[in-house]
Amino acid sequence: MFATIPNPIPARMKGVNRAEVCDVNFSEFVKAWAGTPDAKPAPDEAILDGSALDAQGFRDLFESQLISRHLDLMARVLRVQNKVFYTIGSSGHEGNAMVARAARHTDPAFLHYRSGGFMAERFRKLPGMDPIMDSALSFAASAGDPASGGRHKVWGSKPLWVLPQTSTIASHLPKALGTAVAIEAARRIGHQLPIPEDSIAICSFGDASANHATAQTAFNAASWTAYQKLPAPVLYVCEDNGIGISVKTPTGWIGESFRNRPDLDYFFADGLDLASGYADVQRAVEHCRRTRRPTFLHLRTTRIMGHAGTDFEIEWRSFDELCAVEAGDPLLRSAQIALESGLMSKDEIIAFYEDTRKKCFAAAEDADQRPRIETLEHVMRPLAPYTPDKVMAEATRMPTQDVRIKAFGSEDKLPEKQVPRHLAIQINQALHDLFAKYPETMLFGEDVAQKGGVYTVTKGLHKAFGNKRVFNTLLDETMILGMAQGFANMGMLPIPEIQYLAYLHNAIDQLRGEAASLQFFSNDQFRNPMVVRIAGLGYQRGFGGHFHNDNSITPLRDIPGLVVGCASRGDDAAMMLRTLTALAKVDGRVSVFLEPIALYMTKDLYEAGDGQWLTEYPAPDQALVLGEERVYNEDATDCVIFSYGNGMPMSLRAARLIEAKHGWKVRVVDLRWLVPLNHVAIAKHARECKRILVVDEGRFSAGVGEGVITAITEAGLGGKPGRRVCGADTYTPLAGAAFLVIPKDEDIVAAADVLAAG
Repeated sequence: MFATIPNPIPARMKGVNRAEVCDVNFSEFVKAWAGTPDAKPAPDEAILDGSALDAQGFRDLFESQLISRHLDLMARVLRVQNKVFYTIGSSGHEGNAMVARAARHTDPAFLHYRSGGFMAERFRKLPGMDPIMDSALSFAASAGDPASGGRHKVWGSKPLWVLPQTSTIASHLPKALGTAVAIEAARRIGHQLPIPEDSIAICSFGDASANHATAQTAFNAASWTAYQKLPAPVLYVCEDNGIGISVKTPTGWIGESFRNRPDLDYFFADGLDLASGYADVQRAVEHCRRTRRPTFLHLRTTRIMGHAGTDFEIEWRSFDELCAVEAGDPLLRSAQIALESGLMSKDEIIAFYEDTRKKCFAAAEDADQRPRIETLEHVMRPLAPYTPDKVMAEATRMPTQDVRIKAFGSEDKLPEKQVPRHLAIQINQALHDLFAKYPETMLFGEDVAQKGGVYTVTKGLHKAFGNKRVFNTLLDETMILGMAQGFANMGMLPIPEIQYLAYLHNAIDQLRGEAASLQFFSNDQFRNPMVVRIAGLGYQRGFGGHFHNDNSITPLRDIPGLVVGCASRGDDAAMMLRTLTALAKVDGRVSVFLEPIALYMTKDLYEAGDGQWLTEYPAPDQALVLGEERVYNEDATDCVIFSYGNGMPMSLRAARLIEAKHGWKVRVVDLRWLVPLNHVAIAKHARECKRILVVDEGRFSAGVGEGVITAITEAGLGGKPGRRVCGADTYTPLAGAAFLVIPKDEDIVAAADVLAAG
């Protein structure tokens, strides 16, 4: 039990978010303690009778708590001096240090922002590391910050296997589960893990975050996995402080919600009391490691000093409530344990406390003098690494021939020996080749295994490579992308499939906020190499509506560091997939490969039976340079048409009609790479031609066409005659009405007519 703490005097209300009050409370509590200490325990003796924590372990944890607290106090003081730039603290959550002590530094950790105690304790796992200085550099946004290089205040460490997280609520839970699944999957496919095989994934979050849809999908997927007796050693640590910014969590809600959830093993531990809480934390960690089951650790915490430095709680919480919260400060309980056990005297505790303060402030002042990021190039350096020569060398490296022959069935069945085929077949052949080349490749999604996908694009992969590498997931795009990140974290090469482009939108934060941001926020120390295949775009006949004919590429276009490719024909698709996988392998990049559904089975171009949209399979040593366009009728200069995807066969047909009608020689450029757009190539073709047409099957607002026009304008070519042909700003209706809202051949010809008349 906590000793009674006198209510602070009203004058103390002037403290910065009550930080001064909490600071003074600690010293006053220690000085006022009037108990009788026990005989000082030996380092290996229990800190208190019945405790699973020995005296040395307690002292280490107490120090980690003090480091975390004084980093918070330092941040509140120096933020107003513009020396640090982050004030969301860990005060009240310092008990999470117990999780770090019970786990290993090789257990991948995905931490929320109140993890100062965890980090301070994990630093003990490797000698020679300094949690105070490393944290101070991060608080100061110093370019020398070993976690992010000064790009953000994150908890992270490459040697300690703490993957930096952004502040998006609960978005890190799916990839934590994905990492746990990947740890187990590696053994099944013979992949060498970068960590011990019995590692577990650790993920911490708050009670308010537990209600978020992204959290709930991760809990559900964990239970779904365990229900099928599949191992998933993830430790979810819910640090329950009873409040989310200013919204209180109903009393008992977390316990009631998770105590009896099927196949999610529940443990409770008191994070406010090191002596009594450690055994329960230890049991949860050991249970997760031993059983390989998803485990939920409900850790009791409190929140001291408000949500952040700008949260003046006195404006919305009563004085009595604040005093009650401060009386439950876990550092007071730790001081009480140190005194009762005889481990430390009052003077020793005060000295310990003040010495830690001095170290934190000294480190902060030192960090403030260090260089910060001063150039845009420095900011963006880790965002999108690209080494073209190495990528091309990897993309054109041949897979082992005998493995290829086994994958395709015989030498006679090798795809380059077959007749020209359509897009779906060539994607399928390319995937077989990639699986033969990279034994660490995993393909998964909805219906992709035995069925081979709803369009049979993955047909035969499951039979050729087995359920260990090609498997179905639950119908949850958020979890599919979280799984991909987990496999990538463990050194595998995931190729997840999103069944339809419209299905991506409810899960896109897994790309925007998580996968594509990891290199940036970790200063390129951690990477998420993956190729996300997405079937989509418009023009499906006989099947549609906005959910299956979605032409919105906009959400992908502004994700920093993401690469988006879109092939319109089979040979391009095979070569682009090789480039993207090489980009993942060499530079750790995240990419999306858009596959136009309506072109999957397309064989003809100008008329039925001409077979001009069939292509031969390019040999495995052929690939495309990122950004490289395909040009038809390159010598033409009367008009150029820029397009991609479904717009390509339309543009080629329209070019023939335009030539017959106006006598123009028309160049047609397939962009192929939509993010980033090749501005240099676009400007080159626009400069060489008299007129410009941009055919964009996306919508009028924020489509790819806007990017093409921007490239042309910024090249000083905006004065040339030009028109854009694109979709309308509307959802796609069902049946034939769909073709009223997306471009058609005749729309392109009509745009040319306007240019001719002008």
